[in-house]
Amino acid sequence: MNFPFLGRRREDLRAHDAEGIGELLADCDLLRTQALREGVRLDDSAVSLEQLDQILPRWRADEEIQTWLGNDAGLYLGTVIVRTVHGAAWAIRPDGQPVVRLASGREFDVVESGHAWAADGVPELSQLYGEVAEA
Repeated sequence: MNFPFLGRRREDLRAHDAEGIGELLADCDLLRTQALREGVRLDDSAVSLEQLDQILPRWRADEEIQTWLGNDAGLYLGTVIVRTVHGAAWAIRPDGQPVVRLASGREFDVVESGHAWAADGVPELSQLYGEVAEA
C-alpha cells in the first residue's frame, strides 16, 4: 500500500559506513544525561568509565530506565574501547546485536555487559575495559 501523506522515511546515511555506525552507537543520550546530573562528563575515555562506576545507581528503582541505561552503558563501553584500543572496531552480528571486535578476532558483547552493570554494578565498566585493553 502506498500512503503518500505519510511521506518517505529518511534513512540516516551514517548507518552505511563503519565510522557512521560508530557515531550512531556513541550517542548514548540517556547515559550521558544521567552522568551529567551526577557531575560526570563522558569524554569517551577510560577515566570516564571509572567515574561512571562511582555513580550512585538511582536508576535501579525504574526497570524501564534501567533497561535503556544498560543498553547505553554497553554502547558507551564499546565506544570507549573502539576509540582507545588499537584495532578494535564495531561489528553487527546477524541478529542485529552490536559487538566490539578486537584485532585478534575476539568479540565482546558490550551491550550484555552494560545491562549487567546497570542491574548489579558488576562487573564494573572500568574493569571490563581493562580486560579488553589487555587482550
